[in-house]
Amino acid sequence: MNTEITVKSEKIFEGKIINLRVDTVELENQKYTKREIVEHKSASAIIAITEKNELLLVKQYRKAVEDFLYEIPAGILNIAEEPIECALRELREETGFEAKKIKKIYEFYTSPGFSNEKVYLFKAEELTFTSTNFDEDEFVETIYVTREEATKMIETGRIMDSKTLLGMQYWLNS
Repeated sequence: MNTEITVKSEKIFEGKIINLRVDTVELENQKYTKREIVEHKSASAIIAITEKNELLLVKQYRKAVEDFLYEIPAGILNIAEEPIECALRELREETGFEAKKIKKIYEFYTSPGFSNEKVYLFKAEELTFTSTNFDEDEFVETIYVTREEATKMIETGRIMDSKTLLGMQYWLNS
């Protein structure tokens, strides 16, 4: 088994959403190297399907890529919050919908080469609209997408977010 043993870990930055650390590791061949690790809180994402069999997406500006992206609703887990609770909360906050039926589909690491971020992906159905409750720094627009529109969005490169691609592919193939 090819493992790396951490011999030193140094915190470089601590932020609201991420921390950055540099680990010195010993390799199997007794050589040493450094690993830059982004520590990211876990998140939940939701494949939300309406009664008309449409997928809910949110359109929002993402500073990191300097563009508007279409994404499935998602957000970071609060302290001591279970992933399913986070999924239901984020669905309500971002789209105004509550789900009577929800189940976990996958859990996955987004970029394990440099980050420990884990996303829990849920499918939500039997939706009822209540009202939105955006965070004060959140400006999102809800979009309803048919299967045909979702396929076209993927084929034309309009979906650039990995959790959304995974969620849409699951929905389109189920």
